[in-house]
Amino acid sequence: MPNNTSWTGHTSDRAPLLGVSSGAALAAALLGMFVITLDALVVTVALPAIRNDLGGGMSGLQWVVDSYTLMFAALLLSAGALSDRVGARRAYGVGLAVFVAASAVCGLAPSLGTLIAARLVQGAGAAVMLPASLALIRESYADPVKRARAIALWAVGGAVAAAAGPVAGGALNLISWRMIFFINLPAGIIALALLARTARSPRQRVPLDITGQATAVLAMGALTYGAIEAGAVGFTAPKVWAAGLVTVVALAIFLVAQARGRHPMVPLDLLRSRTVVVSSCAGFAFMTGFYGMVFLFSLYLQQLRGLSSLATGLVFLPMTVLTPFLNPLSARIAERFGPRLPIASGLFMMAAGLTILAFAPASTPTWLLAVLMLPVGLGGPLAMPPATALLINSVPAERTGTASGVFNTSRQLGGALAVAVFGALVADQATFSQGLHASLLIAALVLLLAAVASLLLESAPIPQPETAAPNQHRVNAPTQSAYATKQTG
Repeated sequence: MPNNTSWTGHTSDRAPLLGVSSGAALAAALLGMFVITLDALVVTVALPAIRNDLGGGMSGLQWVVDSYTLMFAALLLSAGALSDRVGARRAYGVGLAVFVAASAVCGLAPSLGTLIAARLVQGAGAAVMLPASLALIRESYADPVKRARAIALWAVGGAVAAAAGPVAGGALNLISWRMIFFINLPAGIIALALLARTARSPRQRVPLDITGQATAVLAMGALTYGAIEAGAVGFTAPKVWAAGLVTVVALAIFLVAQARGRHPMVPLDLLRSRTVVVSSCAGFAFMTGFYGMVFLFSLYLQQLRGLSSLATGLVFLPMTVLTPFLNPLSARIAERFGPRLPIASGLFMMAAGLTILAFAPASTPTWLLAVLMLPVGLGGPLAMPPATALLINSVPAERTGTASGVFNTSRQLGGALAVAVFGALVADQATFSQGLHASLLIAALVLLLAAVASLLLESAPIPQPETAAPNQHRVNAPTQSAYATKQTG
């Protein structure tokens, strides 16, 4: 952060406040991580039911998914600074309240437009919650070893949600698609009750980059809008070209603001680091492949194969259930052989898996499709934790929050663009299969390029936890947020 001094003049590396209930803070943060991750995946399986109830074509379904992901991605850039400025407890409470209220509106939405608008608000609340949840843990655990264990438990919430998301969405959809949003209400209310048992957080004098944040939202939004509309009206339509022009202008203003602003949220010299750029590209590619595949096959299995929403969710279960078990393995491989091996191997594995799926014949049994998805499920947790740890270790302590913001934003942007571009390719029901194959091959190519780029990374082993522990207290909450988020894949 540009400035880590608190309102009271103390640094942000202060010891946890006395009287804080560490168990309540951890439980509240874990519940928040669970619903944030769940909402990124649970909706995909319910898309056909949403269209049957509220209407709208493919572009409407794309916005149901991307409105959440897009706002989440764009606001992550400055959410950490906002959390420091108003205090982690207050930021988390406000973000959680907004998220829960928006979830209720989603569940009650009378129209597709209302649902999309509420999903935008959901994404904004999630973006505020994520760094604030890690800050709560940081304030509650002074000992680095206990803090690391707490963060590992916090990450379990995301891992369980990632594994359960498609299945839970399919099961709840059998009752009503609206239930996938109402499930957030009891979890959010419990988390708010737990939050009330924690002490107030310190506030920091952290400036906000309003121009940078506004132009980042505009650029990402216009880019996603153009990609989605291109599938509905064609790439030569005036509004698609207008969206492209807005993207270019907003991006140019953003870059100028970062280069000349007093407090840029993304200092451009950070992007001169090969590790930051390659790690961010790896995160982008991972989400393009994983999130894009879940989106595509959720539609394919229900629309073309006639599976129920629950059966569709179960197809993804073998792939997603592996994540919590593979994360520790990838960390050990990186500690012994260096991060380059697991990162490159994981990305290559995902690319190979998507390529095989792209060429699988239409007669492939559903059970075999679930098996063919396994390389995608294996590759992600193999590659992402080492990529995140390498990123964190490669930047100064005062830059780790900014670097993690860039990293997580690239991740979410990859998922948003995957849904936008791939949805455009499968928008025509008559050519859905051709669009599915093309989309999978595009995702495989993106992963292959990221895998080749990862070979440029350093090969020195990542320090063991015992070695890194003395400096662990210097890692701020947004940094830990990036690490744990990547572990949940």
